[in-house]
Amino acid sequence: MKRLALFLITACLSAGAMAADVIKAERKEVFGDITVHYNTFNSTFLTPDNAKAAGLTRDKNQGVIIISAIKDSQPLKAQVSGSITDLTSSSVTLNFKEVPEQNATYYVAQYPVKQKEVRTFKITVKTGDKINTLNFNQELFPGQ
Repeated sequence: MKRLALFLITACLSAGAMAADVIKAERKEVFGDITVHYNTFNSTFLTPDNAKAAGLTRDKNQGVIIISAIKDSQPLKAQVSGSITDLTSSSVTLNFKEVPEQNATYYVAQYPVKQKEVRTFKITVKTGDKINTLNFNQELFPGQ
């Protein structure tokens, strides 16, 4: 019984830590003079035209992660890689592709979202000789 109570207390405290990142208003990490912005969402939030332009698939069971790196208010070219892990430690590699725009460069990848769950994202952003890693948790939902 004591083990069950300890497990439940630990789970409740951990859930608060996981939810803390989900409620961040601005999704960014600052690494010295480089700022990395990130966001992830269900692909059905994209308009068909935007999805097509970025080479992405709109599907209720597909998520999208978008990354950008900025230095001195200017977009940076980067090499972006990463993975997402579920609570059973099953991992999916993210295959990022560059999406250049007039005043920005974005790196996007898609991943499956089969059910409601919390996943851990580990993203590596290499700009020049600097390698920065960001980790965050996000609760994901399949689309409608």
